[in-house]
Amino acid sequence: MRLVVGAFLSFGLLSSASAEVAKKVLHVLAWPGYADADVVRNFELRYDVKVEVTLVDSDEALWAQLHARNAPRFDVLAANTAEIQRYTHANLLAPLDLQSLPNTARQLPRFQARSAIEGIMSDGKVYAIPFTYSSMGLIYDRKQVAVAPRSMRELWNPRYRGKVLDFNSAQHNFSFTALALGYPDPFNLNATQMRAIAHKLVDLRRNLLTYYTLPEEATAFFIQHNVALMFGNYGTQQLELLRRAGADVGYVIPDEGVLAWLDCWSMTRAAADPALALAWIDYMLEPDVSRLLTQRQGLANTLTDPAAHSDSARIVWIGPVENIQRREDLWIRIVSGDRSERF
Repeated sequence: MRLVVGAFLSFGLLSSASAEVAKKVLHVLAWPGYADADVVRNFELRYDVKVEVTLVDSDEALWAQLHARNAPRFDVLAANTAEIQRYTHANLLAPLDLQSLPNTARQLPRFQARSAIEGIMSDGKVYAIPFTYSSMGLIYDRKQVAVAPRSMRELWNPRYRGKVLDFNSAQHNFSFTALALGYPDPFNLNATQMRAIAHKLVDLRRNLLTYYTLPEEATAFFIQHNVALMFGNYGTQQLELLRRAGADVGYVIPDEGVLAWLDCWSMTRAAADPALALAWIDYMLEPDVSRLLTQRQGLANTLTDPAAHSDSARIVWIGPVENIQRREDLWIRIVSGDRSERF
């Protein structure tokens, strides 16, 4: 009898283990704060699946993850509209079945007007659903900067030597510096403009404490090293983190204009289970999930208007740039310490 019972128990354990192994796995590529553990767990329980989230800290890292040899075949990803265009043109994304995304009907009208949002449609098909957005303004310490700065050019002010933080990204640094220098199109720069910006970014090194990647990293640097000014790549998400950490900070949209991003969810062509991938995108638009994004991260969602409105006249939504590789090559030289005369 003990042998029979033992056999049944062993069979039960093996069956349970097999069921666990047999669970579908959804591979998600996202930014910090977009897929918190409890949000992921609720989705796993609802659909009886396993979700594996890989976080990125830059557009460059996002692209690299999709092309890494040993990386999983991602099913869904979150990216800004400029990157969505890039991925669509590279045939990495699959068109979305809007009938499988009923929660899109909950979005604000401007986010349902998909044809008016550059980058999310191609050949009449929708490849991305807006999820969250922010401007990329200037964050400053009110104790050290008594009067709110009016321009990103304050990052170069000698009085802030060693007290500036910059985001480690080629594309955004060239674009916001182009705005600061008054160039009309920050995403289409000629050789002369690129060289001038490279010189300017080399000059910025004199004021830098360091470069950051993740918002939590920037918060730690800001507080521990008494930072005065920071280029806020993550925008209101960083502002929320800093204020929760006790920093007395302000946020400025510069007179020359400010870059802004609109992040969207997309499904890759490599998605193992398109229905499950679409379920994830639709789940991200549920009111409770969108509300958590705003409450926890300080980021706007696409279902409700933000409490504080940005100056839309000075918002410059990021777009595809003239030559990504050229920007990245120059950026590597800038952050590695190349002298100005070498550019």
